[in-house]
Amino acid sequence: MPRLKPLTFLGSSRDDLREMPAAVRHAIGVELMTVQFGGIPTDFKPIASVGAGAYEIRVRDVAGAFRTVYVTKFDDSIYVLHAFQKKTQKTAKADLDLARRRYKLIPGAKP
Repeated sequence: MPRLKPLTFLGSSRDDLREMPAAVRHAIGVELMTVQFGGIPTDFKPIASVGAGAYEIRVRDVAGAFRTVYVTKFDDSIYVLHAFQKKTQKTAKADLDLARRRYKLIPGAKP
């Protein structure tokens, strides 16, 4: 049986995720659990501008588009950097900047 890799939420990412609609929280939770077991999320993409090994899980709901940025490349944990609702087609610079700052908080991270 594969080892369950723990999640580490940085900054307000856990609280931000908790504020999302229930269906979105559930969908992102299932996707994160898939990643914890070494699987690949249903809808995700790399975000190299945040840092090496950073990805975003993408969930669309009647309430809008939601994203969770995470990093899996470290052996000790999966780091959840940021969880947010997209308001425009392009990801806001403030959201990317916040994810970059939190990436730098990961022990041993070299963005």
